Amino acid sequence: MRSGYVLDFSDGTFSEFFRSTVRVDIDDLKYGGTSKGKRLRSFWEQETDALVGKVLGEMLKVWVHKQPDRAAALNNYSLLEARKTVARLTGQSAGTEVSSEDDFLGKDFGGIDLNKLNLESGLLPILESRLKEIGVCLGKGAPLAAVILSGSMLEGLLLSAAIKFPQRFNQSRCSPRDKAGTVLQFQDWTLSAFIDAGHDIGLLGLDVKKHGHALRDFRNFIHPYEHMRANFTPDAHTAKIGLQVLLAAIADLADREDDRQTIIEHMPTDERHHNKTMITNATPLKIWTGSALTVAKLCDW
Repeated sequence: MRSGYVLDFSDGTFSEFFRSTVRVDIDDLKYGGTSKGKRLRSFWEQETDALVGKVLGEMLKVWVHKQPDRAAALNNYSLLEARKTVARLTGQSAGTEVSSEDDFLGKDFGGIDLNKLNLESGLLPILESRLKEIGVCLGKGAPLAAVILSGSMLEGLLLSAAIKFPQRFNQSRCSPRDKAGTVLQFQDWTLSAFIDAGHDIGLLGLDVKKHGHALRDFRNFIHPYEHMRANFTPDAHTAKIGLQVLLAAIADLADREDDRQTIIEHMPTDERHHNKTMITNATPLKIWTGSALTVAKLCDW
């Protein structure tokens, strides 16, 4: 915070941000001060950790939007630390540590709703049908079929994301290239490449990247010769990990879509259409401790 400024909020948009995010009147006299910075500090000191964490988390999304290189911003160490702070305040997982296999299998991602991903209308019913088939395969003792379906579905979801954000995927450090150094066309990417690039640009969490081997390695078992060459047959445990990777990826993609929509909602009305598919975001981020709360301070607020 500097000279009372908070990001590039005007008095009006600052007030609206609090109303729409946490239904709080930040202009209430109890928060005191005439500057946005003083009111924000007072809010941090007076309100519960959970409420402060929610506001801070939403402000981090706005900060990311302001960065010229959103992919780099999403992997900024200080941003990851700030998200850990938000997680502590709200009592949630920061998503920046890898779960053990047992912990990962025990995670509940809640109701999976593919509608939240804003997929192409023709793709949505196909993926919904495949998700149901995966459940049938697991219930009928067909783990190989479940793994292949899970892998194909994840590949479809990530291809859809790449088509939506081609520049981000192509500029990823993990994008596959030919001998001349040219990034391959998306149809030539492997599932492994999509997962690695998706994590690199901040769309997928570490769990998907680290536990994704169940799908990356066995997706090609759809080809019998690949299956024979590997000399391994996926069992029910492998299939469950594969499904959990898929569900985790769907949850990650839905969260990023929510982030994107939140950013759009906080844009001035005349910017929303122009930025609808270009949510790209350079100021450093620092962590500070104050007033018994560990909070994140964005430089140049």
